[in-house]
Amino acid sequence: MKVSVYIATSLDGFIADSSGGLDWLELPNLEQTDYGYAEFISRIDALLIGHKTFEQVLTFDAWPYDKPVFVLSRNLTALPDEVIGKAELVSGEPAAILEKLAEKGHNSLYIDGGRAVQSFLHEDLVDELIVSRIPVPLGGGVPLFGKL
Repeated sequence: MKVSVYIATSLDGFIADSSGGLDWLELPNLEQTDYGYAEFISRIDALLIGHKTFEQVLTFDAWPYDKPVFVLSRNLTALPDEVIGKAELVSGEPAAILEKLAEKGHNSLYIDGGRAVQSFLHEDLVDELIVSRIPVPLGGGVPLFGKL
């Protein structure tokens, strides 16, 4: 299975502010570009997101994904009714999760969320890492790279 990360960081390496927010990503896009996201997501057949990223996604006006989403969590026991059929809970070690998703027929996985990305990087299971640097310093928050 090919495992990819497509993520944005602040100038100082954070993927979310100190409250977990993403408002700092809302910058003017004068070129009206998607920064390669459409091409990237067209190669993906499933997403694995951490539970904090999932909580952020739930605040969006609409569900942003048209592919299967797996929510990585040790603490969640159920998903909200509005995402049943769109998302599924998974837990366990990264290699075991990949095996489980491969058994479901997935072969190209997009990982999103700080701890999720870090756990797969720690196990050397990321094949492709696409990082966009946003010209905003946050001074603190959720780092992309924890202790590796």
